[in-house]
Amino acid sequence: MDTTVAGDVASPLVLLGAKCAGAIGGSVISIAYLLPEGRREAATRFLIGLATGLVFGGPAGLLLADHLGFGQALGATETAVMGSAAASLSAWWALGALGRFADGLFRQRRRGGRS
Repeated sequence: MDTTVAGDVASPLVLLGAKCAGAIGGSVISIAYLLPEGRREAATRFLIGLATGLVFGGPAGLLLADHLGFGQALGATETAVMGSAAASLSAWWALGALGRFADGLFRQRRRGGRS
């Protein structure tokens, strides 16, 4: 058990749960914001968002808290939830938009558009 900067005690299991909650929240918001074209795309987005939130949630939360200036006021759990949600949402918002853009480019070329 580690004591955080804000003074709360956070166990690794609690931090993992916070990261999962943030990653799931970010994935769900991402799916609702940019609707998938099918079940496969929805499942892929959800799982990649979950993995991204779990892996990059801690560093993203620390970066956001530091950038916004309230790093000392937040505990480890809040920072993990915030970072996981932001990483998950950002990853699939960007990759989903990029994927649709690329799909539109390739579809145009198949129809006889620009070469």
